[in-house]
Amino acid sequence: MKNFKLSRKLMMGAAFACALSVSLTSCEEDEDPVVQPVAVSGNTVITGNLITNATWTKNNIYELRGRVSVISGVTLTIEAGTVIKAAAGTGANSTALVIARGGKIQANGTLAEPIIFTSVADQIVSGQIASPNLTATTNGLWGGLIILGNAPISASTSPVQIEGIPPADQNGLYGGTNATDNSGVISYISIRHGGANIGEGNEINGLTLGGVGSGTVINGVEIVGNQDDGIEWFGGTVDVTNALVWNAGDDGIDTDQAWSGTLDNFIVVTAGDNSFELDGPEGSANGTHTIKNGTVVASDTVNNRISDDLINSDVNSMVILENIHITGIAIGQQINRTTDNPSVTFTNITLDVSSSNIGNYINDATSKSGVAASTTANATGKANVSAFTWTWAATAGGLAGL
Repeated sequence: MKNFKLSRKLMMGAAFACALSVSLTSCEEDEDPVVQPVAVSGNTVITGNLITNATWTKNNIYELRGRVSVISGVTLTIEAGTVIKAAAGTGANSTALVIARGGKIQANGTLAEPIIFTSVADQIVSGQIASPNLTATTNGLWGGLIILGNAPISASTSPVQIEGIPPADQNGLYGGTNATDNSGVISYISIRHGGANIGEGNEINGLTLGGVGSGTVINGVEIVGNQDDGIEWFGGTVDVTNALVWNAGDDGIDTDQAWSGTLDNFIVVTAGDNSFELDGPEGSANGTHTIKNGTVVASDTVNNRISDDLINSDVNSMVILENIHITGIAIGQQINRTTDNPSVTFTNITLDVSSSNIGNYINDATSKSGVAASTTANATGKANVSAFTWTWAATAGGLAGL
């Protein structure tokens, strides 16, 4: 798993097509294309790189076309209630918003006015929560939000090019030595319908965090209907609180390269692959992360959405798992290992199954201490669902009973 992910980062094609020449001052790889917003069909269109500070306000809808990068030294501020829509794109030119190393995003949504990233196909406007025309499983219509920093990572080299960004674009580099690096703030944001395919079996995550430092604040994130993972960490030290992943096409929560932060209070609902994909270090550096206080819905048999592994980890994974309740468990779903990965600890991990059947859901001869059967009604370790009232998932009833 780890080697494949690293190799696909390093083997991305080097060509950088400048198909969107409008609003670009140059197509040379060593020059920065300049953003010149143009009003088209009522939207403010953004292309290329942000090379000066910018503020996006809720009285406009911003339309991203192609890869838009906030370069080093530049801050993008997004007002609460703002809607950002992304055009479709294919391959290396898939639309995405990239916060490069040294760049910052100040996206301060609120409970009453979250910031929404979605597709141009979405008819939503500021003030709405649910899409009026797209379902919560619609995915792959654009890329996603990628934040890159200078914090340590465990890889064969550092910095590394993030998956989804061609090597010719230096804004795709992440990793460094500054554990307290600050990439800004994202608070109460909803990222929807992303995960565009940029190559065979290679899509963009809803939220990608590459080498993001602990000075960055991430509190209140919803990922809806992404074709790839909901949230994926590639090293770094950033903490994330109050995160919700709903209908991810691949993994719900994915961790790589010795991420050393904490995910606290989270919900994962019907990931398409594993609810958790927890990989170990890829280089000599080590680091342990903590995932705690969460609720996972592992399957929705009515809508034929069934995750693979409940928790998937490697022999060398370094993870602390605490107070997590998994419900909606289907036959065949398992915690893939609980005994042969000494640096993974399980504390109060409860499965919504009967005690007599729990052995069917753990892929080991004996259960490791810390994993037990418990019904939803009796589970003591769960997410605080009240923190997610602002989300589309909550307003659509997707969190009912949790």
